Amino acid sequence: MQTWIMLNAPEPASSEPASSEPASSEPASPEPASTEPSSTEPTQLQLRSAAATFALLGSAPRLHLAWLMAHETSDVGTLARRVGLSIPTTSQHLAKLRLAGIVSARREGRHTYYTIEDPHVLTMLDQIFGHIAPDGTLAPDPK
Repeated sequence: MQTWIMLNAPEPASSEPASSEPASSEPASPEPASTEPSSTEPTQLQLRSAAATFALLGSAPRLHLAWLMAHETSDVGTLARRVGLSIPTTSQHLAKLRLAGIVSARREGRHTYYTIEDPHVLTMLDQIFGHIAPDGTLAPDPK
């Protein structure tokens, strides 16, 4: 059985009870310095959603489809041809990506056109392919 996680679902309120202890006058122990500017640790829901996103994009054909849709708006037949999959298989991949909110679609007559517009997803795709060289090795860090 597969569990689907809504990537854009609102986070529920914290289930931890409010503390009835008075606030301590002692300063809080300093946290280790972070390399990220003012970042906070992700919640469990964020971690699960991120893992679900990476799992969806963990398939080479689905990642190829995402890359194509990040660069052009296409119908299912064009995407299937470019990736080398059948139209039914491509449609199943697109349905999963749409359900997760990664891909958007618009109808024009009898055709549906697919694209990725979310700037976060576009940045993630740009970053991963900027990090991996065409020969599959990790690209050297820019100086």
